[in-house]
Amino acid sequence: MVFSSMVFLCIFLPAVFILYYLCPGRLRNLFLFAASLLFYSWGEPVYIFIMIFSTVFDYVNGRLIGYFRTRERTGAMKLVLLVSIAGNLSILGFFKYTDFIISAINSFAGTSIGLLDIALPVGISFYTFQTMSYTIDVYRGRISPQRNLISFGMYVCLFPQLIAGPIVRYSDIAGEVDERRENPSDIATGIYRFIIGLSKKVLIANKAGEIYTIIQGIHIDNLTGPVVLVSAIAYTIQIYFDFSGYSDMAIGLGKMFGFHFPENFNYPYQSRSITEFWRRWHMTLGSWFREYLYIPLGGNRKGLPRQLINLLIVWSLTGLWHGASWNFVIWGLYYFALLMIEKLFMLKAYRRLPDGLGFIRNIVTMLLVVAGWILFSHTDLNEACIYLGKLFSPLSWAAGFSSAGGHASGLYRTLYILRASLPILLVGIVGATSLPHRIFSVVEAHSKRHGAGQISDLQMVVSLILAGLSIMVLVSGGFNPFLYFRF
Repeated sequence: MVFSSMVFLCIFLPAVFILYYLCPGRLRNLFLFAASLLFYSWGEPVYIFIMIFSTVFDYVNGRLIGYFRTRERTGAMKLVLLVSIAGNLSILGFFKYTDFIISAINSFAGTSIGLLDIALPVGISFYTFQTMSYTIDVYRGRISPQRNLISFGMYVCLFPQLIAGPIVRYSDIAGEVDERRENPSDIATGIYRFIIGLSKKVLIANKAGEIYTIIQGIHIDNLTGPVVLVSAIAYTIQIYFDFSGYSDMAIGLGKMFGFHFPENFNYPYQSRSITEFWRRWHMTLGSWFREYLYIPLGGNRKGLPRQLINLLIVWSLTGLWHGASWNFVIWGLYYFALLMIEKLFMLKAYRRLPDGLGFIRNIVTMLLVVAGWILFSHTDLNEACIYLGKLFSPLSWAAGFSSAGGHASGLYRTLYILRASLPILLVGIVGATSLPHRIFSVVEAHSKRHGAGQISDLQMVVSLILAGLSIMVLVSGGFNPFLYFRF
């Protein structure tokens, strides 16, 4: 089940919301646990047992670490932690990387080992990282082990953030797992945030995705520089509004049920460096890798050579986390190389730019990000290289504006694609900046509010319009994937 489906919007969510608030407080965690299992089993009826196993497995590990802590048995605590990490990574590795490893062995050794064709459980990367962070934080003494299995299960399986994040660490909501205070203000702002996320997904991401899909259908020999650029920008818009829209919906749903999840995006396409981009994009994943891998490896505390090795490890694993394919590995190494170049050279050069030329940093950063999305979106590395070659080839750009060949000319194709895609590309480019929010905030300042913390009249009107448009589009059917579900 996905948030942008009529089943979720018209049946599941209203029913769960009403029944949740009809439940006595002491039964609400049990109800959310059961509802979340139903949500997941809607599309993954078999793999629900894997998630239940992970839940029980790390619940027991957390209790054991807490038990050994009270008896000051550090060695036993460490052993349980290692069992937890090894168990979680084994489950993730088996389902996500077995066929990738077999394919790599076949390619390098010339063997013909058969693939297992294992279907990837939806959201396994997200809830595995969540349960791992829980046992690590219990081991570090940052949180107390959860004693109630139902409450812990509710945290792991909580449907708003189960499938595609944000990655909510137990420490983020530890105070709300057993004792939270739902209030009308949070419910209202949660509904508003959910609708904003839904509209980002349905009205922008899906439309940009349609453009990208259409261009992917053009034979590679007929692609030109301008067409590849449109394709890359469309995907750049799609993946941002798809994932940030899902995060907005998750954060909004969390508020509707009394939870406050961490933010996951902060206008990343406004970044003035690759370093800044990764502080603004998928912030909960970046925070997870920094907290549980980069810093334990030594971070930047052991000199520049060791820092670069640590970054290489982190970015190789970041690429692999996104998918079991070589293009994701290359994508991770691509960002490692960019970050290394920035730390050694580019940031120093950027500081020498006059204030009036600061926009050059934005342009360079976005060109690198867009090129990166080409690597990310093409699992066929040869195809990705062809796209990148056409994007940066002067001859390919010249062919894109050539009038030779009549209706089959590059110019005709370029103008046709631009005419069809320009409106949504402009909306996506402007919408990915903070400009609409700033304009809206100025106008909203004069809008009436009905109480402290309540949404304004303007927000109510905008919510109704966006919700109506989104539902109209969904009812009509069509393109509606979630990109990050496969990670």
